[in-house]
Amino acid sequence: MNARYPFTAVVGMDDLRLALLLNAVSPAVGGVLVRGEKGTAKSTAVRALAELLPQVPVVAGCRFSCDPASPDPGCPDGPHDAAPAAERPARMVELPVGASEDRLVGALDFEKALAEGVKAFEPGLLAAAHRGILYVDEVNLLSDHLIDHLLDAAAMGSSHVEREGVSVRHAARFLLVGTMNPEEGELRPQLLDRFGLTVEVAASREPAQRVEVVRRRLAFEDDPAAFAARWAGEESALRARISAARERLPQVVLGDAALLQIAATCAAFEVDGMRADIVMARTATALAAWADRTEVDSEDVRQAALLALPHRRRRNPFDAPGLDEDKLDETLERFKGEEPQGDPDDEPEPDGPGDGGPDGGPGGGVPPQGEGPDAVPDGPADGPAPEAPGPDAPDAPAPDSPASAPAPAAQDTGAGSDAGSGAGSGSGERAAVAAAEPFRTKVLSVPGLGEGAAGRRSRARTEQGRTTGSVRPRGALTKLHLTATVRAAAPHQRARGRSGPGLVLRRDDLRQATREGREGNLVLFAVDASGSMAARRRMSAVKGAVLSLLLDAYQRRDKVGLVTFRGRDAEVALPPTSSVDAAAARLEQLPTGGRTPLSAGLLKAHDVLRIERLRDPSRRPLLVVVTDGRATGGGADPVALAARAARLHAAEGIASVVVDCETGPVRLGLARELARELGGTAVTLEELRAEAIAGLVRDVQAARPGHPGQTAHTTRRAA
Repeated sequence: MNARYPFTAVVGMDDLRLALLLNAVSPAVGGVLVRGEKGTAKSTAVRALAELLPQVPVVAGCRFSCDPASPDPGCPDGPHDAAPAAERPARMVELPVGASEDRLVGALDFEKALAEGVKAFEPGLLAAAHRGILYVDEVNLLSDHLIDHLLDAAAMGSSHVEREGVSVRHAARFLLVGTMNPEEGELRPQLLDRFGLTVEVAASREPAQRVEVVRRRLAFEDDPAAFAARWAGEESALRARISAARERLPQVVLGDAALLQIAATCAAFEVDGMRADIVMARTATALAAWADRTEVDSEDVRQAALLALPHRRRRNPFDAPGLDEDKLDETLERFKGEEPQGDPDDEPEPDGPGDGGPDGGPGGGVPPQGEGPDAVPDGPADGPAPEAPGPDAPDAPAPDSPASAPAPAAQDTGAGSDAGSGAGSGSGERAAVAAAEPFRTKVLSVPGLGEGAAGRRSRARTEQGRTTGSVRPRGALTKLHLTATVRAAAPHQRARGRSGPGLVLRRDDLRQATREGREGNLVLFAVDASGSMAARRRMSAVKGAVLSLLLDAYQRRDKVGLVTFRGRDAEVALPPTSSVDAAAARLEQLPTGGRTPLSAGLLKAHDVLRIERLRDPSRRPLLVVVTDGRATGGGADPVALAARAARLHAAEGIASVVVDCETGPVRLGLARELARELGGTAVTLEELRAEAIAGLVRDVQAARPGHPGQTAHTTRRAA
């Protein structure tokens, strides 16, 4: 067996090591999510943790690791009334990102189930991880249907496998540990909340520490066994400390004062639900046990908040996790030494003796919170946040001013702003403006039936979804189509000599169910950042629309990319990625100004899609061009060049949508002409809002009959 890198040899990473050790002391804390850049020893530290965990007593021969002291009465290998006990090392089971559903939850032998009535069940990774660690590297890239199974198992402590009326249930309680690089996309909020603690890690910027990291790593790679032997003493001491802390844990007292601080902290940071309070209480108790104390103090509560709250404060995908430590210290100090109030239901009626005065509350004269001159307000005392600048603000143009007019020569026409910007891409550049408030958009989808990664945008053949038919299985059977299987086997029962209640099946009788669900797409944004788009209010609205589409892409599990064009050329502001918050950050910093090289933007988008098609041929693209349709740069006849570039997309069948940003009473309709050349759909900024098109569902087809390009479907939903 290959030696693992010792846990005690990890350099730095104090928060990461502490979070892992607290879960080793108290698995009820609920696991750890490790966020950080690549190459920061995230996986190394997690894999090393398993070597520190104590031996696990199990029922001998049980594939589901039942505890001899309290075996699972519903265990598929049970009953275990007189089974002998044994011990084995704690397991760390790794869930690969590309694992199948059957590999995770287990597989049923359908042939035996139908022919013999036997539940032949092969346990999956959830069963193997029971009473151990389930580790998911790159957890943010895990498929949605696997995440759903993880959520169910983590919530119920058991796994249920249902296949065509055959049901198997087994216990599945495990310590969930995940690592992720935020640059590759964020986690679904439901799974994020299932991790008890979260830790941000980054490589040290101290040269001495980096030198020590390299020195130890090279020594380990030269002779892993010798390196592990060198750290065996520290590993043994740490293992003993974990065991001692586990034994001390039931004796730790979580006093009312500490509990009040926990509740006040969660309320002050406005976290959703009550899971944060519970996790903080368990973490603070584990911290006290780890520090060889039997009572939780304020420092334990503070450290628990820093580990348990940052990932629970996100309100949208573009919020960075984090915690205001000054606010945390202020909250803890405010509630330090106070006792919680009694149950309001137990308070005496107002007309009872002693009521009505400041000393008449429960608990013998303790004034209720929220009364008196020193009362703590329920919310922040700073008043409402300042609103965005309105039309009358000094830095915003008035509605009737030239800066906001839709088509004056100096502002909103291709000849005015673009011509005055000069030939260079940098001249005429304007500072980036903030995006308007995002809104819920209509659904944009790729037509046809795809076979890409599971998502929520376009129709596709998937492992999950509604059953649409059956086929002969090409490999292992995963989704049995029961009716089709019985129909295939029924005509041969007499010839096969059937005599009992079960069917006489052959491999050729089995039928795989084909299912239709939704896939995620590659949504590539090509954003016009030229001078014709540079009016402050218009660019703010455009950024708000793109931000809204990015939020929609996050919810639908898409990959996104960003191409911008202005001046003389186009650039890839963000290559295709699953991180929509990275795209939002690039969009926020986008400057404007210069001419409109529309053809360059379309050609750059074509190059990006061509390369991405080689990398991931099953993921279908959706091109979203955000422009007013003007073309004033890129050659002697920029309009003809733009039309030629658009026809290149149409010839390859790339689904496309043009978001028409032209405003004002007089509109040239150039964006709609561009959409016709692309073989796609044009929508205005107003039409993009779901609220503006309630109750209507339609497919907008290409205006030019017989056009080879695909038209993106637009689904209009009720607000």
